[in-house]
Amino acid sequence: MHSFFTAPFSRRRLAVLAAAALALPAALAQGNGFPGKPITFVVPFAAGSATDSLARAVGQSVAEKGGQPVVVDNKAGASGAIAAQQVARAPADGYTVLITTNTTHAANEHLYKKLSYDPVKDFAPISGLGKGGQIMVVRADSPYRSVGDVLAAARQAPGKLSFGSGSSSSRVAGELFQQMAQVQLLHVPYRSNPMGITDLLGGQITMMFTDASTGVPQITAGKLRALGVTSSKRTAVLPDVPTIDEAGVKGYDMGYWFAAYAPAGTPAPVVARLNQLVAEALKSPAVLQFFASSGGEVFPTTPEALAKFQAAETAKWGKVIKAAGIEPE
Repeated sequence: MHSFFTAPFSRRRLAVLAAAALALPAALAQGNGFPGKPITFVVPFAAGSATDSLARAVGQSVAEKGGQPVVVDNKAGASGAIAAQQVARAPADGYTVLITTNTTHAANEHLYKKLSYDPVKDFAPISGLGKGGQIMVVRADSPYRSVGDVLAAARQAPGKLSFGSGSSSSRVAGELFQQMAQVQLLHVPYRSNPMGITDLLGGQITMMFTDASTGVPQITAGKLRALGVTSSKRTAVLPDVPTIDEAGVKGYDMGYWFAAYAPAGTPAPVVARLNQLVAEALKSPAVLQFFASSGGEVFPTTPEALAKFQAAETAKWGKVIKAAGIEPE
């Protein structure tokens, strides 16, 4: 009786083990043999933007370590939705990667009634790339020399001071500032931050919350004055400029972030290999130089940690946008 039951069990067990043995090399090959052809990094913003510059720096290292070229494809427009949709619909093989920001993966779902992609369901998180803060700037000859000066003037004349924004990040940074400081500012929208800076320099608006790439050159040239940074820590490019939290709006923190995503359904070994390549890239001289010059910092994560971070950021952005009364378009 004993041999009667053990023989079929042994054959069945051997069959399972054989199948597993066959499947394991195939799964490992998906990761270890990757990449076997060029990878495309899709960027939601124009060439020359901060996201584009970071994508090219990361791509350079991934190409060197992975042994395959990395092509950067700029698909600007619709607040990043065009690029996000393209990657969401791409084959889930790891050869199309979205290098993006909080715009497509935290803010857009609160700013648009209908999106052509789902920021969660359509993507496989790979890794965070970087984080940073924006800079609150006024003209160099402005009477406002500190965040405290702005707060005092805003409380004295509600709605008189204006702030420009050329991105969802700059808009929401200004909205959160108003909410936490309990002041009222006039919002003036622009298609891009550089366009807003032009009007700021011309005296059409009072201030802006702008990215370092746009603001620092004007600050260095003596045309703009930096009053505060929006992140929780000071930026290395402007070490003497306090955070807005330090300057009097306690608890204020509204930074931006970059991250990499593959299409949903990309095999786990491929995602793991991409995560490894990105982690190595974030230590490369080109990437470190990018963050040194832009005032940000590297932000490597596991895929799971990026998913949790994205969820928390999405809730945070949604809360600010709703409180600001911004109606989805």
